[in-house]
Amino acid sequence: MAESSGTLKHYFVSSAQQFDAAKMGMWLFLVTEVLLFSGMFVAYAVYRTWYPEVFALSSELLDWRLGALNTLVLLASSFTVALAIHFIQKGDRERVVVMLLLTLLCAAVFMIVKYFEYTGKWSHGVFPGAGFAPHGDYAQYNVAYAPQFFSIYFVMTGIHGVHVLVGMGVFVWLVTRMVRGHFSPAYYTPIELSGLYWHLVDIIWIFLFPLLYLI
Repeated sequence: MAESSGTLKHYFVSSAQQFDAAKMGMWLFLVTEVLLFSGMFVAYAVYRTWYPEVFALSSELLDWRLGALNTLVLLASSFTVALAIHFIQKGDRERVVVMLLLTLLCAAVFMIVKYFEYTGKWSHGVFPGAGFAPHGDYAQYNVAYAPQFFSIYFVMTGIHGVHVLVGMGVFVWLVTRMVRGHFSPAYYTPIELSGLYWHLVDIIWIFLFPLLYLI
């Protein structure tokens, strides 16, 4: 992808080299993200192998409908961020702003749903680790090793939620720069790299949803 001369750093030979370096840097960062979540997926697999009945029982407290809603929301956001990249390549700046705002809206909806999920569990004493003390209708789920399931649930979805919040901040930054005219068909590297990051966030959730809510 070509970049305007005003965005070329002095330590790069050409705009093509600068873009390749930026993209390689993003891919290396995404690899570290995959490694981070891989460790958590391994922990999930080990505990699920050891205590399958407990994990099956505990997952009943997760509302698959809310998980499915969030899955659809993130899939839609991947589509809108892809359209943002498409429109900036075409030079349609207004549609780029609209697509970025829609992506931001989808991310906000995702976090709102997670807020209601989390507070609904906390109100019934469902906390991770030693704080796990379900009461009322949830008392029947106070069984051995259930705290491990919810520790894994809160850690994995919580870290994923942090990534969503980071993405929201990035999209606000992109919209601000887009409105100021900083991006064009000649230079849109930050939008493309942000799209790569966001697709990874979506892919991770696609794995989290069935493992925690459905299986």
